Amino acid sequence: MRLRNDCNTIVREAIAQVRPDAAVARALAGKEFGAGKLILVAVGKAAWSMAHAAWESLDRKPDGGIVITKHGHSEGPIGNLEVWEAGHPVPDDDTFAATSRALELTQDLKPEDRVLFLLSGGGSALFEKPIISTEELQDITRQLLACGADITEMNTIRKHLSTVKGGRFALHCAPAQVFAVVLSDIIGDPLDMIASGPAYPDSSTSAQAEAIVSQYGIRLSAEAAAVLAQETPKALDNVETQITGSVRELCRAAADVCRQLGYEPVVLTDSLTCQAREAGSFLASIARYHQNSARSLAFLAGGETVVKLTGAGKGGRNQEIALAAAEGIAGLRDTAVFSVGSDGTDGPTDAAGGFVTGETRGQLEEKGVSIFQVLQDNDAYNALAACDGLIVTGATGTNVNDVAIALIRR
Repeated sequence: MRLRNDCNTIVREAIAQVRPDAAVARALAGKEFGAGKLILVAVGKAAWSMAHAAWESLDRKPDGGIVITKHGHSEGPIGNLEVWEAGHPVPDDDTFAATSRALELTQDLKPEDRVLFLLSGGGSALFEKPIISTEELQDITRQLLACGADITEMNTIRKHLSTVKGGRFALHCAPAQVFAVVLSDIIGDPLDMIASGPAYPDSSTSAQAEAIVSQYGIRLSAEAAAVLAQETPKALDNVETQITGSVRELCRAAADVCRQLGYEPVVLTDSLTCQAREAGSFLASIARYHQNSARSLAFLAGGETVVKLTGAGKGGRNQEIALAAAEGIAGLRDTAVFSVGSDGTDGPTDAAGGFVTGETRGQLEEKGVSIFQVLQDNDAYNALAACDGLIVTGATGTNVNDVAIALIRR
């Protein structure tokens, strides 16, 4: 119970420290938007929180605008802004309708006008008007999710198939100037990759996109293949960008909470990019090596792992990290591993992640559940639910990647 309580405290307080409210207010402090029209466009899983923070901190309120966030992530009206909810991780009809509305609101702007663009992770699915058919875009997205492509590879493909990604939204807003405030959910904060870079010059090339298609065997129509060969904007002169948060801040915040709870924290990396199962096994091996420590220890790894689908079960990358770790820490005393997505959602589930202890494997075996088989079936959600191992936070209002932690309590 003590370990679970510590887990809940770390998750709650660390995520609270990386909410975008204060960061957005800092980014806008003293910012002048001129005498022309001011349009606010907020996109991503943290769009509502970012838009709300902007509305509260701006002396001059926007003349209009739109907030596009994931289904269930809106917290109510914000001034005169339109609030839309849309599909994630696969774009849906609401995505396409909301994006069309954003393009209408930013159409025919003049040089004296300004666009305040608030961007967070999840925008790749939530902000989309494809050049190809919507049906094929959805199919390509599902293929990329299933094959184990990482977020950078996925966004490289999506940028080349979109009218708004890869700098094309900023091009659409010209000659108006765009001030972009970005909450990063990608390791290294590559501005052309976060939400597929709607307002940043694209560094990826058509050749790279075609190589990813070939590597993973992605099925494309002749039309999509032709569109993929078209280059995206490589230079933009109407955009100013400021980053407000990242996974490094999440790791720092989690480490601070661990220290307050009596653990000696060690941040292993903020660039975790392997398969989820491998990350879980790695954290378990670290916990096992330090099992004889006389001190309470916390080992933290931030980043974004991937899941290669081999089954048709229910789960997400953080749940797979935890369940994979359960095998390695089986039988260890006062030891736990947990992993959580800072946005409060892990894959297509209502859980943010998973929590396991040295007793988890035995609990599952008593129920006739094999961890190996569950991982083969990608059914971590149901296995963790059976042993009270799900972490459920609800939408958090932020999105700065994931953090996985191994705790040893002494």
